[in-house]
Amino acid sequence: MAAGLLAVLLATGCTQERQNEIRRSIQNWTGTDGVLEIYSGDKLVRRFLKIDKMSTAYGTDDAQARSYRYGYGVLDENLDMQAGPGEKRVYFEVPGAGSTWVFFDNPR
Repeated sequence: MAAGLLAVLLATGCTQERQNEIRRSIQNWTGTDGVLEIYSGDKLVRRFLKIDKMSTAYGTDDAQARSYRYGYGVLDENLDMQAGPGEKRVYFEVPGAGSTWVFFDNPR
């Protein structure tokens, strides 16, 4: 209980950005099981599994947010919601505007 109280006290003294960094560190340590589905019209065309986070890209020179998101996940080639033995972890990018994709926590 004392550790929980100490964590609350430390978190309230941090900036919002620092609190987000701590939260992401904990999330990265504990892991997440995100799923990204990409659609063409109403048809599912790609699925990535075991995504720990998706990030917004920023320009090197201008530090402006880019219009796409990126991350790493297992490409579910046969779309069966399982990371099969031949399916590998890959880097992916998805456009921000004009695309249809859904990111969610795996319900399993």
